[in-house]
Amino acid sequence: MIRIIDHPSIVFLVSLFAQWGAAYAGDVFRRWRPIGKNEREDFNTVLTATLTLLALIISFSFSMAVSRYDQRKNYEARADLLPADDGTKLRELLRRYVSQRILFYHDDGSQVIEAASETQKLQSELWSRVVQAAASQSTPVVALAVSGMNDVLNSQGYTQAAWWNRIPAAAWVLMGLIAIVSNLLLGYRERSAGLLVLLVVPIVSSIAFFLIADIDSPRGGVIRVIPHNLIAVSQMINAHQSSSP
Repeated sequence: MIRIIDHPSIVFLVSLFAQWGAAYAGDVFRRWRPIGKNEREDFNTVLTATLTLLALIISFSFSMAVSRYDQRKNYEARADLLPADDGTKLRELLRRYVSQRILFYHDDGSQVIEAASETQKLQSELWSRVVQAAASQSTPVVALAVSGMNDVLNSQGYTQAAWWNRIPAAAWVLMGLIAIVSNLLLGYRERSAGLLVLLVVPIVSSIAFFLIADIDSPRGGVIRVIPHNLIAVSQMINAHQSSSP
């Protein structure tokens, strides 16, 4: 099943039409049952409170999305903690491992799944070789290499967790319901302008929803995390191998 929140453009269109439809429905209901003079003050209070709540939950969700985006970038940056090892086989394994980690950031689903499977295999082989070296030669240098390799392998798990940690669906439902109710109340309020004024809040809030979905979507949005550090490490390893005799 396609997750709508993985496609920011769909989020924008759905929220725009849903909110404008709610505003239009409120306008139709106002014509059938206008606001009484005694109800106007209470109605304005409810409308102000609803719009304030909508603004707060949008800002809160935006903060969550930015925080998760920063996490994905920060964990990507930890991948350059590579242990210094002269073994040709270990360097080759590291080269393949970094290549698979770069593929993790692509938007091709089948390629990502294949890269994840290959990454797990390479992790087991890398750790096995480092542990064997530590068992045969217990020196501070080897211990540092084991610690570095542990950081390298852990960074993959931290990165995966950061990509899974996204805005909950309940928060999206709550934002949508509050936005619809807000526009319903806006449409119901008496005004002197035409129907075009009812598009202002739907457009503004839909743009906010688009931006939140785009930042929170690891692979489906316009704003992407590019693994600059991983690419630099890959280039460094390839340059080292090409210069080695």
